[in-house]
Amino acid sequence: MYLHIGQNELLPDRRIIGIFDLDHVSWSKRGREYLSAAEAEGVVLDISGDIPKSFVVADHPYHRQIVYLSQLNASTLALRAEKKKLEL
Repeated sequence: MYLHIGQNELLPDRRIIGIFDLDHVSWSKRGREYLSAAEAEGVVLDISGDIPKSFVVADHPYHRQIVYLSQLNASTLALRAEKKKLEL
């Protein structure tokens, strides 16, 4: 199954490691460090098209992880993911 994370971007659900609220994580020192390190590595993709509200960490075949910045709320993405699981 695939999860639509915004801006016509679909991710295979088996590759999703986590869905995080950007506001909550940015308050945490570790969260800021993680995002800064990911940006320094060049593995952050901003697909929000606007102000990002969440980010999705996904496994990637060529990188350890890819971080997608999304304009959708983390709760919306989590509900979509859960709904997909229930449909099976």
